[in-house]
Amino acid sequence: MQDSGIQSNVSENGQIRMSTWQKSDWRKFYVSAQRPWRRLRPPRPVYPTGVHRVQPATGFSLSELDGAGMDLDLAERLGIPVDAGRIGSYGPNVFALRGYLVASRRPG
Repeated sequence: MQDSGIQSNVSENGQIRMSTWQKSDWRKFYVSAQRPWRRLRPPRPVYPTGVHRVQPATGFSLSELDGAGMDLDLAERLGIPVDAGRIGSYGPNVFALRGYLVASRRPG
């Protein structure tokens, strides 16, 4: 193996060597962590399972999309998961979809 002058984090037997972060590495990390997201993430659907309990759902129901003023084509374009088998509408899901729809239409 030739020595190119660049230190690798992989040893010759294929194991990854851990390196300690320097102060400048931590500064870069904190600066990047404080930046706002460049792209808005789609909301995650949930369904109620009891009093004050929710669980993640596979996708939003068609009635929730309809309640937020969204059709199936728009949901697919925005990357929103849809579960056509779910029945009913959960209010917080509709509220989250409406907020995401307004934010995705906002320029910049």
